[in-house]
Amino acid sequence: MKTVLALLFAFGVAGEAQAQTPPAAEHLPRGMALDITNAEILATVQKTASAPVSDQQIRVVSINGEYNVGVGVVHRAKTEGRDIGFGVEHSQITEVYHVISGNGTFVTGGTIENQREIAANSPVVTTLNGPSSGGGKVLGGQSRKIGPGDVVIIPPNTPHWFTEITSD
Repeated sequence: MKTVLALLFAFGVAGEAQAQTPPAAEHLPRGMALDITNAEILATVQKTASAPVSDQQIRVVSINGEYNVGVGVVHRAKTEGRDIGFGVEHSQITEVYHVISGNGTFVTGGTIENQREIAANSPVVTTLNGPSSGGGKVLGGQSRKIGPGDVVIIPPNTPHWFTEITSD
């Protein structure tokens, strides 16, 4: 089964914007470096390798209480003849998709048809991406083919959707 497998780096705001920091405070440590090994990534992939759609966080780290950085794995199986899901946007997080394997068509921007807020107790909100909304297809967005090595940066409140996953 061909898949699109992407590392997801998510950057979210943890609190209100801070007043400008005095110059001396700008160089204070913001936390410890965190390593995520290839073995951890592969183990995360294997947890849901047979699922057609999977989003899993590996780590979410608060950076000095100012914002959060998350690293996760997004997996989408080949879509041949089946529904691939729906458009989504997240209000407090920037996502960075780095495609590891597979190919697909990805749409960003535009509007989500029949858009509605995702329930506050949904794992999408509580575990993955924070406050979000979704609905049907993304209409009027920018469509592009993506594949191994490509990176897509998705700012907050930007609709996004895989319209198809194709073979290599």
